[in-house]
Amino acid sequence: MTAIIQARGLVRSFGALRAVDGVDFDVTEGEVFGLLGPNGAGKTSTIRMISCVLPVTEGSLLVDGLDVRFYDREVKSRLGVVGQDNNLDEDLTVAKNLEVYARYFGVPRTAARSRIAEGLHLMQLTDRAGARIDELSGGMKRRLVVARALVSEPRILILDEPTTGLDPQARHLVWRKLRLLRERGVTIVLTTHYMDEAEQLCDRLMIMDRGATLARGEPRRLIEEHVGRDVLELHLTRAQRPATLAYLERAVGESGRIEEIEDVVYAFGARAEHAHAVEGIVGDAYRVLFRRANLEDVFLTLTGRALVE
Repeated sequence: MTAIIQARGLVRSFGALRAVDGVDFDVTEGEVFGLLGPNGAGKTSTIRMISCVLPVTEGSLLVDGLDVRFYDREVKSRLGVVGQDNNLDEDLTVAKNLEVYARYFGVPRTAARSRIAEGLHLMQLTDRAGARIDELSGGMKRRLVVARALVSEPRILILDEPTTGLDPQARHLVWRKLRLLRERGVTIVLTTHYMDEAEQLCDRLMIMDRGATLARGEPRRLIEEHVGRDVLELHLTRAQRPATLAYLERAVGESGRIEEIEDVVYAFGARAEHAHAVEGIVGDAYRVLFRRANLEDVFLTLTGRALVE
C-alpha cells in the first residue's frame, strides 16, 4: 500500500520543550489514521506540521511525496483542514462561506457551485444555505467547517477533534459522512479524545504521550495486545473488596492483571466463570460488569489515569 504521509524522526520543539519527540509513522492512502493521547501529547503539533502551519524542527515529513519544508504551498493545496475552532466568517451566509473558500483554492465557479451544493447536502445543511452563521447551532457550525474543508476536493482531510461539543446525533452523522469519504478514497487523519470514535472510524492509529509514540496499529490488535479480549469491571464497597481481591489474585493474578482505581477494580484477562464467581462473593450482580475490552482500556493502561493539564 502507498504511504501518502511519511514521518521519520519527526521533532517539533518550542524552546527546550520537545512537543513531538522523534516519532515515525506512515499513513496509507485511503485510510483513516488516528492520533490519540492526553493533553500535551503532541497530537496537534503533529497535524500542524502536516498542515504546514508549524515548521519541522528535525527529521523528515513527506506529504504526497512532497517535503513540507520546501513545498508547503503544494502540500496545502492537497489538504482540507478542520481545526479545533469553528473559524467561520460571521458576516457571510452559510453558502457564501463555502464560496469564498472555493475562491481561495482557485476552484472554477461552475465547479464551486456543484461542490458547495454537494457539501451542504452531505452535511445536511442545504436548507440553511442562506442563513447567517450566528443563526446556526454549534453542531451545524461544526458540520459546516467540515463541508468547507471538502470544497477543494482534498486528497487528504485533516481533522483536529472534529466532533468535540456535538450531541450524539450530530456525532453519528459526522461519522457516517467520514466513512463515506473514506469509501471515495479520501485519506483522513484525525485527533480525538473520544475512544469510541477512534475505535469506530480508524483503520489504524498511533497513541502518543509526552511527544513520543507509545503504540501503533489497528484498534482491535492494540486492544488484544495490551489488555486482552475481556475485562471484569467491579464497583465494590470497602467491605466487599478483601474477599473479592483475594479470589481474583488466585484466579487471574498470574495470567492477567488486576488494577484498583479508587472504588473500581479492573481484572484484565478474566473469563466469564470468574465473573459468575465474583457475583457469588459480592452478592450483587449490578456491581459486576463482564465486558469486552475497548480502546479506552488501552489508552488508560498506556498513558495512565492521572489527570493531565
